[in-house]
Amino acid sequence: MMTGMASYRARFDATVSFTNGGGLQVQGFLVDVPAAEVTPAQVGELFLDSLGLLMAGDVELTNLEIVEAAHKGTRGGPSADGRPSGDRPTYVELSHVIRDGMVTLPNLPGPELGLQLSREASRELYAPGTEFEIGRISMVANTGTYLDSPNHRYPDGHDLTGYPLDRLVDLPAIVVRVEDSGRLGIDAAALATYEVQGKAVLLHTGDDARFGTPQYVENAHFLTRDGAQWLIDNGVALVGIDAANIDDMTDGTRPAHTLLLGAGLPIVEHLTSLAQLPPTGALFTATPPRIEGLATFPVRAYAKLP
Repeated sequence: MMTGMASYRARFDATVSFTNGGGLQVQGFLVDVPAAEVTPAQVGELFLDSLGLLMAGDVELTNLEIVEAAHKGTRGGPSADGRPSGDRPTYVELSHVIRDGMVTLPNLPGPELGLQLSREASRELYAPGTEFEIGRISMVANTGTYLDSPNHRYPDGHDLTGYPLDRLVDLPAIVVRVEDSGRLGIDAAALATYEVQGKAVLLHTGDDARFGTPQYVENAHFLTRDGAQWLIDNGVALVGIDAANIDDMTDGTRPAHTLLLGAGLPIVEHLTSLAQLPPTGALFTATPPRIEGLATFPVRAYAKLP
């Protein structure tokens, strides 16, 4: 049974003829649709709108099927205005819970949680019936979902204290869904249709489903060098990803980190639950504590839905 939160896409082959001559054929094209009960004529209109085709005449669709899938923001489609389909919560948690001994990356130790002052011991310090607990945690800064500042890559780059709140709070978000692209590298061509000026670009790969397992770092998605440069050139405000690293972990030069942090842009890695966000319209927040001298630290990442 479908729930009120279900969203749908149409997959089809199409042949288009143009009023000024010529034609176009596509196979396996996908567009967002407002419901499962959509007509071929409606799908044809969404197809033309998505490509911005002018002087289009007849559109013939074949092999049309409607599939339940997250919307990707088809131009002119049901999520193009940023409104999510169905009933959604106002806020969506996008960060992993930090737990004792959890594994973020296999080469890093997990956090150790303990007590500085137990409730039992505190009873000797306070009036009868009054007790407190003070916990303690020991962990590497790259634990769970965390934010990188320029100092992570560059010794003269600013640390966590260098980002004012307006760089990290309520940023208009664009979700780039690549989980079914068949490619691990997210390049400029995959980003070229998005308007990213002043936006938080969140790369939804689906790799977060493997978080905490050895498979998380295997065949992981990443942002390519030219993808990072394209985002910088087009004025992105922040880049996040739900994968093990924003870079190809086999590339020791770490081009995405090098370019993005060199441009002063915050990076948020190990996001989760990006499937719950609409393609556009949400506001993204990821704020670490203001710790002087640290370059990375876990964040409470979340989105406010429109």
